[in-house]
Amino acid sequence: MAEMNNEYNPDLITLSDDDGKEYTFEVLDAIETDEARYLALLPTYDDPQKMLDDSGELVIVKVGEENGEEYFYEIEDDDEYESVADAFINRLEDFFEIDNK
Repeated sequence: MAEMNNEYNPDLITLSDDDGKEYTFEVLDAIETDEARYLALLPTYDDPQKMLDDSGELVIVKVGEENGEEYFYEIEDDDEYESVADAFINRLEDFFEIDNK
């Protein structure tokens, strides 16, 4: 009988800020609209204390493509951000404890 592999392998990406500091995120979900593709990310930490100290807020980025390369950037339009954030919350609230107050 074959053994089932129940090992969890998260989809991780590493992003750099303007100063070159790198941050690792787990991709929780993706939404694609007619205009763009978006990712809901959760920061990951090697240090368990940093994980406990984190606010637990989702990081939402917009996915772009240039010369065949994907890049991620902040959503600057407040209405666009709120619309996408609400869509992610609706999709993810069944799987995670989300406080959307």
